[in-house]
Amino acid sequence: MLTGATGLLLPGASPARCVVMVRTALLGVIAGLLISACGSVGIGSEPSPSPSTGPGFGFDAMVTEQDRVITIQVGQKLEVVLHAKPGMTNWSNVRSSDTSVLTPIVNPAATAVRGVTLAAFQAQAPGQAVITAVAGAACSPGQACPMYAILYSVTVTVTPSR
Repeated sequence: MLTGATGLLLPGASPARCVVMVRTALLGVIAGLLISACGSVGIGSEPSPSPSTGPGFGFDAMVTEQDRVITIQVGQKLEVVLHAKPGMTNWSNVRSSDTSVLTPIVNPAATAVRGVTLAAFQAQAPGQAVITAVAGAACSPGQACPMYAILYSVTVTVTPSR
């Protein structure tokens, strides 16, 4: 067999040898793809948590970082499920502006996946309260970090129970 670039005759060039070489090259490519595909699992950014679709066990209502207003009745329990945004810390300092209307309670399902903050409240009296939470920039230790924070708030209106 002649090479195209130099016109030299390759030693031992036969159709069987070419088939073996092509198979070997294909196996090498496939092995490389498999190794790189397996190696990419778990590397890079964290997987985003799956969104919650309804209130947890024992709760009557739920709010997420997408909600801004909700109405519940006296005696009902409200679950707050906040997902951290990329590049931000987890939500913290989740509070009610009026604890006589909306009191924080222990969330019995307070085990959350990484990046999710859970809080729970119970409606005590008719009125209005604002639930707030904050998150800051997630920075590596020893590096310059921008000093900003984001504020989440949801207005909760509590009506008398029927």
